[in-house]
Amino acid sequence: MADIDLKRVHHLGMKAARHAADKMAADLGKKFGLAGSWTGDTLHFDRPGVSGKLVLSEKDLHLTVTLGFLLKALRGSIERAVHEELDTLFSSKTAARPAAKKAVSPKTGSGARKRGG
Repeated sequence: MADIDLKRVHHLGMKAARHAADKMAADLGKKFGLAGSWTGDTLHFDRPGVSGKLVLSEKDLHLTVTLGFLLKALRGSIERAVHEELDTLFSSKTAARPAAKKAVSPKTGSGARKRGG
C-alpha cells in the first residue's frame, strides 16, 4: 500500500502536464535524490527507500509513493513538498507560462520611506 496517494484534476492538457511532471521530477529529484523514467504516460521514480509513480491523463494525475521504513518518519515533510510542487506546477496558470517568483517593484513605493531634507 502506498504511503502517499494523491489524485488531482488539472486543466493543462497532456503536453503541458507532462512538462510540469518533468519539472516536478527534477525539483523533487534535487531535494530527495530521486531518479525517474517515463513508460508511456507514467513516470516511475525511485531511490533507496522510496519508489512511486505518477500517472498522467489529459485531465488528471495520480501520484503514489511508497516509503521505506526509515523515510516513513519524514512522510509529512515529503508530502508537503509534493503538494507544493503540484500546486505550483499543475495550476491552470502554469499552462500559459512557467511559474515565476513574485517581485516587488521599486517604483510602486510600497514600504519605501521618504527621506527628510
